[in-house]
Amino acid sequence: MRELLLFRHAKSAWDRPGLGDHDRDLAPRGAAAAPRMGELIAASGLVPDLVLCSTATRARRTWELAAGRLAPAPEVRLRRELYLASPEAMIRLVRQEGGQVPRLMLVGHNPGLHALAVGLARAGEPALRSALAAKLPTAALVRLSFELPHWGALAARSGTLLGFWRPRDLA
Repeated sequence: MRELLLFRHAKSAWDRPGLGDHDRDLAPRGAAAAPRMGELIAASGLVPDLVLCSTATRARRTWELAAGRLAPAPEVRLRRELYLASPEAMIRLVRQEGGQVPRLMLVGHNPGLHALAVGLARAGEPALRSALAAKLPTAALVRLSFELPHWGALAARSGTLLGFWRPRDLA
């Protein structure tokens, strides 16, 4: 069995008008949410074996702050192609980079990450699937499982939604 964790970047700042989208950092709310999600990942035993992270500043900072709660932090590969990627592009990247790792994480952006999560979840608790279908907010984490020999076999509608956490759900 393989698990895929999808982690949307935390709330980003919009306070520097001339700054390009790729270079926007986290807002204070995002900087507070990311470590809380890292604590959830650690406490739930969901530390990934490999992380593929967008090169956008807000995605990198989200992962850095979350990973600060993990010991040891897993290997991270920064991938420009995750920046505003389509679900199809993310599936291609997972197939190419995932290899045999049991638990893989993508740190990325909407709308692609949300569409990927919904498009992969064929099964799972109906209430959880309904909540995920409604919205993938900033700093949210999705956990999917797959019966795959390796990540190269990943296909749409082949996963089971095991978990969906939003920062607002954490105490």
